[in-house]
Amino acid sequence: MPPSVAGRARLGREGRGTKMDFDGLEETMTGGWRQFISDGEGPITKNDNAFELCSELIKNGGAFFKVISKYDDVLADILQRPNYKAGDTLRLILPFLKAYGATDSWMLEFSRKNIVTVPGARKTMRFVQEFMTPFIVATSYEHYISAVCDAIGFPLENTYSTALDLDSVKMEPWETDMLKRYAQEIAQIGEIRVPDSARSIEDLKPRDREAIKRLDEIFWEELTDLASYQLILDVNPVGGEEKASAVLDIRRRTGIGLEDTVYVGDSITDVQAFQLVREGGGLTVSFNGNEYALREAEYAVISDNTVITSVLAEAFHKAGMEGISSLVEDWSLEGLRSSGLVNPYLMREFERVFPDKPPTVARITPHNMKSLTRQSLAFRRSVRGETIGALG
Repeated sequence: MPPSVAGRARLGREGRGTKMDFDGLEETMTGGWRQFISDGEGPITKNDNAFELCSELIKNGGAFFKVISKYDDVLADILQRPNYKAGDTLRLILPFLKAYGATDSWMLEFSRKNIVTVPGARKTMRFVQEFMTPFIVATSYEHYISAVCDAIGFPLENTYSTALDLDSVKMEPWETDMLKRYAQEIAQIGEIRVPDSARSIEDLKPRDREAIKRLDEIFWEELTDLASYQLILDVNPVGGEEKASAVLDIRRRTGIGLEDTVYVGDSITDVQAFQLVREGGGLTVSFNGNEYALREAEYAVISDNTVITSVLAEAFHKAGMEGISSLVEDWSLEGLRSSGLVNPYLMREFERVFPDKPPTVARITPHNMKSLTRQSLAFRRSVRGETIGALG
């Protein structure tokens, strides 16, 4: 790996278990007795880096990635297949990226050139460092997170992401050709539709069940003898349980409890982390989240600027969950001004960004879940684009 993506938290696979090595918290961190943990893509950037890598390099790569992404949702959420977790899309696509010429240096450079941050993200991530211990826990490849840290001025040492050494695998020409043929077959499968009410494979239509069956054959039978399959076996994306493990590791390293933790996420890869922090009494925030995030987070934010994240972080720092509850109950510009939980500088910034009324912030309940999901999904697509916004 390039030196710039070394010296940070890395997750590696040892059989079914997970080994976590943390090279040490940055000694100069200014954070206090609460901590702030955020996903990368969604709450900080508009990108879906893996989708963009596939679209750039693989023929029909966008269609290819969408099929794999939906397959990932089915395996993780519906079938709940052993040894598989949300976010493992990032290991399934690797042999194909390799076949089309991806290298570690190319992935890093591509990521640097194509970062699109959510408005306000750089200010927010710098702001929270003034009074909280900050971390990014992302499913994304470490190449991308390294580039994000450079773009927003965030300490790389305080990040968790998917470790990858793509250059370590060598591929013969015949294997390259075979993988390219498989990539085109997968791209031609077309959209896999999963009903919201689906709880088993039988809830899918016959065509979609056949698509899942064919993907099972490709990934768990036909590719297993290829040299590049080692990437699928060895790479352990930081999604699902690994994100929850990262949160626990952060708690152990900082000594800050879950009740003093903010976790911001937006997708299926954040579900277990949301569950962990919420059960521990911390603050869980879905930022323009999809249905999986809204199902598990306690609060929903629908916004095109992260200044709202700054407001919630400061309120939590000053007054904990009681402060958040009070703030959201009287969610208005006047309520924010009179709360005493938002400093004057941040309040001026907030009113500059939202001069008429604040963006949607609500506690998620069974009564408003469907409405918030519709609003959040629609806004998610408008902010991140129709294709990326629809991904799990």
